[in-house]
Amino acid sequence: MAEGERRPDKGMVDRSEGFGERLLGVLLDRAHEMPPQLIAPLIAEEVTRVGGRDVSILLQDYGQQVLVPLPGRQLAVGEPEPIDDSPAGTAFLYATIAEVPQPDGVRMYLPLLDGSDQVGVMALTLDTVDDDDRRLLRRLAGLVADMLVTKHSYTDQFFLTRRREPMSVAAEIQWSLLPPLAMSNPQVAVAGILEPAYNVAGDSFDYALNEDILHVAMVDAMGHGLDAATMATVAVGAYRHARRAGIGLSEIYAFMDRAIAEQFGPDHFVTAQMMRLNIATGHLQWVNAGHPAPLLIRDHRVVRQLAGPTTLPVGFGGEDPQISEQMLQRGDRVLCFTDGLIEEHEAGEEQFGEEQLIHWVNRIEHGENGVRAVVRALSHALKRQRGGRTSDDATLFLIEWRGGAADHLAVLD
Repeated sequence: MAEGERRPDKGMVDRSEGFGERLLGVLLDRAHEMPPQLIAPLIAEEVTRVGGRDVSILLQDYGQQVLVPLPGRQLAVGEPEPIDDSPAGTAFLYATIAEVPQPDGVRMYLPLLDGSDQVGVMALTLDTVDDDDRRLLRRLAGLVADMLVTKHSYTDQFFLTRRREPMSVAAEIQWSLLPPLAMSNPQVAVAGILEPAYNVAGDSFDYALNEDILHVAMVDAMGHGLDAATMATVAVGAYRHARRAGIGLSEIYAFMDRAIAEQFGPDHFVTAQMMRLNIATGHLQWVNAGHPAPLLIRDHRVVRQLAGPTTLPVGFGGEDPQISEQMLQRGDRVLCFTDGLIEEHEAGEEQFGEEQLIHWVNRIEHGENGVRAVVRALSHALKRQRGGRTSDDATLFLIEWRGGAADHLAVLD
C-alpha cells in the first residue's frame, strides 16, 4: 500500500462500479442530452456488450393491432409483429419476458415498461440465456422505456412509427390529450382504448392517482370532427383544473358545466362521468352526467350495472348531481363506456345494445387476465361484431381494484 493511502475498512460500503452498473450507467449519464436519433445506436451498442445482436425496438400502433419496428441505425427493422399470437405480443400485453429458441440462439422479447405502461417491446438474440442475462436485460429495457417516453415529448419519430394510416386532425388532438393508456400498481390497475383510433373526435378519458385516491373521468362531446375534439379538450382541461383544486365531485361537475356553457353556448354539451376510488379501502364514488351506467365485474362476470341518479350533460346547467357510492371487493373491475359502443347499428337494424356488450365482457373476461388485454380484446371483438365499422366514437375504460399495499416497494431488500 502506498504511503498516505487509506486502508479500506471492513465496514465500508462497496461503491466500486461493476459491469452491470457501467452498462446501465452509460444510459443514465447520457440520457438527459441524448438526441432522439442517437437512442437506437446506443441501445444496439449496449446490447452488443452483453453478447446480444439483431436488436429491434417495437412500438404499439394506434389501433393496437401490431407492434411496429422503430427505424434507426444499427436496429433490425423487419415486418410488424401482430399483438395477437406472437411472442412479442405476449411480452407486450402481459408485461413478461418471452423467449423463443432458435437455431442460432434464443430470441428474447422484453416489455418496455414506464410506470407500468407498456411502451413497446425490445427484441434481441443471445447465444444462451441465464438468470443474470434476464436480470440485466430487464433493467436495461426499463431504462430504454424511460428514454423513449422522455424523448417522445419533443420528436415526431415515435408518433410516425406508430401511425399505420392517415390520422384526422381531431384524432391528433385527442391522442395528444390522453394520459398513458394503461397504469398499474399493487393496489389498482386501469386501461383504456379509443375507437376509431385514427378518426376519434369527441371521446376522451383522463385519470390521476393522488395518494390513495384514483381520479377518473370519461367524456363524450356532441358532434363529430374538429368541433367535438375542441369541446372534449375544454372538458378535460376543466376537469383537470377542478380536480387539482381539490374540490368534490359535485363541484367538479359544476365547474365543467360552466366552462362548456361559457365557451360554446347553450346548444352544445358533453356527457361525462367522474369517479373517485379510494385504493386503500375500495370505496368508489361517481357522478353520472348522461353516460351509460358502468358495469360491475366480479369473478370474471358482470354482476350488475352501477346504476344511480344522473344529471344533465355538462353544458346544460343541470342541478348539483347526487353522488353514487359502491364498496368494491378485491379483484372487482368496473367497466366504463361511451354510448357509441352500444348504439352502433346498420340502417334499419337494431342497436348493438348492452346485452351483447355484457355477453362479450363475460366471454372475454374468462379468456384474458390483465386489464389491458381485456380492454383491447373487448374493443376489437365488439368492432368485429358491429361489422368492422364505427360511425361514432366508442371508448372503453376498465378499472381493477386490487387492494393491499405498496409500501414494500419503497424498502430496499
